[in-house]
Amino acid sequence: MSPLVRPAAGPLAATFLDLPAGSPGGSVELFLDLYTGDKPLIPARAFMLAPTRPKAHLPAGLDLLTVAGKCLEGAAFGRYVGALRRALVTAIDPAQIGVLHLQHLTFGATPALLRALPAHPRIALVHGTDLIFAEAHRDQLQVLRETARAADVIVVPTGAMADHLLKLAPQIDRRKIVRVPWGIPDHLLTDPPARPARTSTSHLRLLYAGRLTAEKGAEHLIAGLAPIPGAELSIAAPRAQFHALAPLLQRTGVRARYLGWLRRPQLWKAFAEHDVLVMPSTTLEAMGLVALEAQACSLPVLYQPVPGLNEVVAASGLATDFTHSAALARDLDRLRTAPGLLPALRQAGYANAARFPLTATTQALADLGRQLT
Repeated sequence: MSPLVRPAAGPLAATFLDLPAGSPGGSVELFLDLYTGDKPLIPARAFMLAPTRPKAHLPAGLDLLTVAGKCLEGAAFGRYVGALRRALVTAIDPAQIGVLHLQHLTFGATPALLRALPAHPRIALVHGTDLIFAEAHRDQLQVLRETARAADVIVVPTGAMADHLLKLAPQIDRRKIVRVPWGIPDHLLTDPPARPARTSTSHLRLLYAGRLTAEKGAEHLIAGLAPIPGAELSIAAPRAQFHALAPLLQRTGVRARYLGWLRRPQLWKAFAEHDVLVMPSTTLEAMGLVALEAQACSLPVLYQPVPGLNEVVAASGLATDFTHSAALARDLDRLRTAPGLLPALRQAGYANAARFPLTATTQALADLGRQLT
């Protein structure tokens, strides 16, 4: 292991996301944005799991751990955490680390990192899946509550996340909770992809971008679109998840153009080629980074006003009800026909996205690290 120097930018963090490198999701993209690259925004020993198949395009500064047995419950979960801890102990020199950045309050990486480096200050970052999985799995709820007790600071991106967390773990010391909004790459705000001029909106080009798990609401979107003419739907999602959606598309007669699971620059280019981003999430969104990235690219956002999105997007997008086809049809028609509405949403969306540069997130996390070390 090559020697690492504690950078002047702040204490060197140890952080671990126990997902295979190359996994989809906003939490993964934020993790890579913050901790990896030739000049990471936050100096860190950053770990993910080794993928079963080697992945191209792994960023610089990302270390991979080969540990099998990822699971959520029971004795097997305890064995998995133990295996992760042993791998971390082998990989990390504790003397080089200044602070722990605990990605998630749940899952295996967080308890493993706490046990591998028990004497270091701890900043826990809360993501939406933490709360969803803690509600569904008793063992994960226990991990969440233990992590909340052990953390020196608990970072939430929105007030909605804090509220939801306190319902699951009401004994948390509220003074630990700090709101730090997640951010999008600054260069996307200063140099977004060119948006071709479009003279006709006789039909709307809709884009869904993200995972197709149940809480993301794609089934509501498709059912809602089925009786509505004049909308073209494109989907950028993991291939296996899109294939699992195929029977529903066939039953409803909704035609969807599959774009693949796009890397970020490809997705930003796709934003410029569509008229509206649709976000039909059913429960909550930690921050809705894909909405902010779309707005930075002047793509209006049509969204279900669930906690998180109704706070971050608010009036800069257009809220609708994807579970009621008539409401969805009305709002799509407004977007298509109301004079000036799409340009106004593009302008409001960009102004909203500009409030959330990634450098602001970085500065806030670095300041918290310095306060604790």
